[in-house]
Amino acid sequence: MKRIGEDIAEKLDYAPGVFTVERHIRGKWACRKCERLVQAPVAAHVIDKGVPTAGLLAHVLVAKFADHLPLYRQEAIFSRAGYAVPRSTLAQWVGACGVQLQPVVDALRSEVLTHPVLHADETPVNRPGFCGGFLV
Repeated sequence: MKRIGEDIAEKLDYAPGVFTVERHIRGKWACRKCERLVQAPVAAHVIDKGVPTAGLLAHVLVAKFADHLPLYRQEAIFSRAGYAVPRSTLAQWVGACGVQLQPVVDALRSEVLTHPVLHADETPVNRPGFCGGFLV
């Protein structure tokens, strides 16, 4: 078979403090005799045909939900690092991850509902600089 081209996909990844670009090159091969085209399949991604890797998406979700870092601040952090990722794109990523994580949410919900009593700690947490959930 003779190589007739290639498809290149670039994915943006994040390791703590460092952004990297992963390059995935899939060669295209053609047979002159049988006129058949062969190419390796695309690996599965959280967001099909999207730019972020699973590591970058995990970072965005952890920063948003565990570290309470709003998307507009993440947008500024990405911008300072040289990557212009609009807040609307970050929001789409969060939404897409939410859809992908729905089976986990459903499993947790069904497990919690099997118990006759649910205990929760609803003690308000006072954070410096915040009043009633608003930044002051």
